[in-house]
Amino acid sequence: MSEIQDDGPVEGTPEDIARADAVYSQLLSRAGERWVQPRKERTARLLDYLGDPQRTYRVVHVTGTNGKTSTSRIIESLLRAYGLRTGLFTSPHLERFTERIMIDGFPVPDAAVADAWDEMTPFVALVDAELVEAGEEPLTFFELLTALAFVAFADAPIDVLVLEVGMGGSWDSTNTADGDVAVFAPIDLDHADRLGDTIAKIAEVKSGIIKDGAAAVSARQPAEAAAVLRAAAAARGATIAFEGEDFALTADRLAVGGQLISVRGLVGTYDDEYLPLYGAHQGANAALAIAAVESLIGGATQAIAGDVLSDGLGAVTSPGRLQLIGTNPTVLVDAAHNPHGARALADALRASFDFDEWGVVLGVLGDKDAAGIVAALAPIATEVFVTAPDSDRADEPDLLADIVEEAGLHASVHPNLDDAAESARGWAAASARRAVVIAGSVVLAGEAVSLAASEDWKSGGAA
Repeated sequence: MSEIQDDGPVEGTPEDIARADAVYSQLLSRAGERWVQPRKERTARLLDYLGDPQRTYRVVHVTGTNGKTSTSRIIESLLRAYGLRTGLFTSPHLERFTERIMIDGFPVPDAAVADAWDEMTPFVALVDAELVEAGEEPLTFFELLTALAFVAFADAPIDVLVLEVGMGGSWDSTNTADGDVAVFAPIDLDHADRLGDTIAKIAEVKSGIIKDGAAAVSARQPAEAAAVLRAAAAARGATIAFEGEDFALTADRLAVGGQLISVRGLVGTYDDEYLPLYGAHQGANAALAIAAVESLIGGATQAIAGDVLSDGLGAVTSPGRLQLIGTNPTVLVDAAHNPHGARALADALRASFDFDEWGVVLGVLGDKDAAGIVAALAPIATEVFVTAPDSDRADEPDLLADIVEEAGLHASVHPNLDDAAESARGWAAASARRAVVIAGSVVLAGEAVSLAASEDWKSGGAA
């Protein structure tokens, strides 16, 4: 029962792939992911026409500023180890959009996502027409992607969905689903222009995923965020448990390919469990995931069986999160894109790797706190190779280089990731005590994963 099935992804035919690519093209023709309005009613209207597919399975709803995706992936792996059929909805993707809609640990098959889109198309046209008549914009990329995922999961069908919020919480399109468990990863300042300019305001928006009578679990939070979450849970008759009070990561130590963690859960105590991810922050994410699963399975009245926990944790992957993508020289990639994430990355590099010098390939989107990211990475950086992610929102490399040099570091400017990575890997190859980390943007992380695979960096390929 506890063994995770690994039948591999369903290979799409060229026709299936073309149909799925056409769906993505349709999504891209809409207002983009950054076009966010504080409302979910548009998505709810479409889902109502579709028969509310999001109500056909149980839901674990995950929000926060950092760690959402890793926590979601750990929860999903644990639930799959129970023998449940799982769905996982995360964003953004690294390489292909079907990565955002995972079924039983693999991207949704191309044929399935295209069939789901075909189901939706008449109702999308209907809602679009209603919106235009009311003087509103048609459905957006993320609104449609969320509905598409809900339909694909219902068609599979799945038993439980691990659902990552797109942005915020209360008015996010994903909040058209009712979470049995609401999960709060660490909350910090990010997307301040949309979510609010204080941690308390951001926490208020995120607290909106707590549903009446649900269970909530939370990572350690700033006092102002914790107060907001407690008040929201009380107002909705929900329980809430916090890391450090009700559950905790009690120990972590380095192991080959990851770490051994010990966790005091809401119900059980779990010692020396292997987690194939680096960094104390990933150990904390695992503790949060364990508390979430204990809350869902048995309503926090039964511990997770040892074989289930070992199988589930041991099968966890988190692409783009301290992921090894190159050897000779060592190259890691991390999607850290705000100061909180960058600090966690720097701490993990110090704790988990034995290199004297780090070359940082850095690219940041223009709406991010570049100075804060640089300040967080400066203590571990020896050389910085500045570039721009492949996005029209990318920060100008020359401006980013100025910020790096103001922090007392040397920066070289490169027109694209290919050039920056070649220079960084050449620099690292000059000494066995040097390594490279690529960070600053999820977009850049996706580019790096693709580039490393195409050039076979794990075999010491093209430098």
